[in-house]
Order: sequence, then C-alpha cells, then structure tokens
Amino acid sequence: MANQKQSSVKGANRLIQALAVAGVLSLPVLAQAKAVVCVWDVVGKTGDVYAASTDYALAMQKHGIDFDIKTYVDERVAVEDFRAGQCDGVVATAFRTRQFNAVAGSIDSIGSTTIVKDGKIDIKASYDVVKKVIEVFATPQAGKLMVDGNYEVGGIFPLGAAYPIVRDRKINSVEGLSGKKIAAFDYDKAQGVMIQRIGAQPVSVDVTNIGPKFNNGFVDMVTLPAVAYKPFELYKGIGTTGAIGRFPIMIPTVQVILNRSKFPEGAGEKSRQYWLSQFDRAMRIIQTAEKGIPASAWDDLPAEAIPKYVLMLREARADIAKQGLYNKTGLNIIKKARCNINPADAECSTRVEVE
Repeated sequence: MANQKQSSVKGANRLIQALAVAGVLSLPVLAQAKAVVCVWDVVGKTGDVYAASTDYALAMQKHGIDFDIKTYVDERVAVEDFRAGQCDGVVATAFRTRQFNAVAGSIDSIGSTTIVKDGKIDIKASYDVVKKVIEVFATPQAGKLMVDGNYEVGGIFPLGAAYPIVRDRKINSVEGLSGKKIAAFDYDKAQGVMIQRIGAQPVSVDVTNIGPKFNNGFVDMVTLPAVAYKPFELYKGIGTTGAIGRFPIMIPTVQVILNRSKFPEGAGEKSRQYWLSQFDRAMRIIQTAEKGIPASAWDDLPAEAIPKYVLMLREARADIAKQGLYNKTGLNIIKKARCNINPADAECSTRVEVE
C-alpha cells in the first residue's frame, strides 16, 4: 500500500514537471533578494543624509527600483562593505567614493567651485557652479562619464562650503598657516599635498576623530562645512580665540555609487535626476546649519588675502591633477561651469584648467 502511494506521488511530480516544461503550468520562482544601499550619516538615523536617502528610496519605487537602506555612522565601514559586495549601493562623501568614479569626485577638489568677484567671495555663485556641474553630470550625454566598470554614480548632494576653522583667529592668511598643524583626511592624499605646499604639517584624521583632535588642540585648523559644527562640537575648539573663516576651501558632497549589476538598466540616470531635484533641499539644510552658528564665531578674511588664497588653490589643484590625484576631465568640466557662471574671470581666457 505504501509503495503504491509513493509511486503515485512520484508520478504526479513527474506530470507537474512535464507540464511546467511545456509551459502549461508555471512553477513558483524564488524571489530575487532586494538590493541594499548602505548610507553613511555621521549622526545615524537622525541625520539629514539618512532622511534624504529614505525619501530617495521611496521615490525610486515609482520607477520600479526597490531597495532597502542600511545605516552606518562609520563611513569607512560603509564603503568597505560596499566594496565587499555586502551593499549594492553606497552613500558617502566624495572623498571616499572618488575611488569608484574620479570624474564625479573632482567636484570636491580644492577651490574648484569657488567664485570670487571684485575681490570678494561670491558664495551664491559658488553654489551655482556646484549645481551646474550636477546638472551636467545628470544629463544622458554625460552617462558614460558616470560609469566606471561596474560602478555608476547615482547622484550628488552638496554638504555645504567647507571653511577653514582655526583655534586662533590670528591665523587668517596663507603665511600665517606656515608651520601649523592642519587636519587632513588620510584617505584623501590631495589634502596632505596641499597642506605641505604651504609649509604646514598635515595631521591624519577621519570623521570619527577630526572633532576631538581639533577640540583638544592636536591640530590648529580643520576644514569642514557648517553641518559639522554641532555634531563634532567644534565650538569647544573654537572657544573664545578661534574662528570660522568665510572662505570656502571647497564645497564637499555626498555621492551615491551603485553596483550596476544589481539595478535595472537606466537606474543610474533616474537616480541622478532625482538627486538633482534635491539640490534646493540641500541648500536649505546648509543655510540652516550656517545660521545656527553664532555670529561671533565667523571671521572675514582680510581683502588682500583672498586673491592669494584663490591663486594658491588654483595652482595647487593643477599640480595635484598632474600627480594623478585629481581627474583632469572632471576639473576641465568644472572650469567650464565656473566660466559659465563668471565669464569675466581672467582664468576664462584659457580653454582648459589642466592639459
């Protein structure tokens, strides 16, 4: 009796398989695991980058692109998990993501988006350059530049102008930085090169210790955006003698990098367009952070120091590119954006920034 039942079950299984092969029946297919995007935010799930990323995930669902978000407060771990294949996408600073796409990473190079008019910093025009570059990178024509092997840039979100923040406000000129200890992210070699060019001493830091090293006097200066002021408690290091100089050394960004094999065709372009639409949101976050800093903490650089800073950054940027630490194509695209915003600048008499 038992043998008859087993024989009947086997016979039924063979019939089902035969019908499935013939297309009469559809056998259930195992669902593909949902993609995971690892998001770095220095304050975790209460931060602006995390909030923007959750909205991004919801927006992409309308395009049939579905993924989960995993949050990190340690950026290094987030990027390493992405490289190891534990994440299918990553949201992190361009300092870290430049390894996946050097063209897009160029936007965070020193002084590349800074605009000076009539001897004064034009911060609005500087942000206009950033937006122009993001617009260019979001176009279909730039699609190939946004792809490097299996990696694709899925968007760029500005963090805000990074200002020189010093423990002693008397340090307000290029000459005044000579011999001083300046924080340099150990994974962005260009920063160390720049610091050495001005005769200062680079001190290796990362996002986990840059605040304590500044606040406890291990470095004389850090370069950070206003959004870092409260999380890193920089007011402790500034105290009553320090200051934030109103000169944007660069405008750092957070960038989205996708593993192309884990997302549908065209996902990268849709993603870039979405993050372009979030530019005004980023500006509101930046403006709120800057307004939250006491007026007494800010310091305007002497007018005569500004041209020196601009020239210093321009020469250093070109030199660093020649060393292979900055991408020449990216820098030349950014120069076109600068000259589109500020065509009267003397630098616009030449076609490219770096040959």
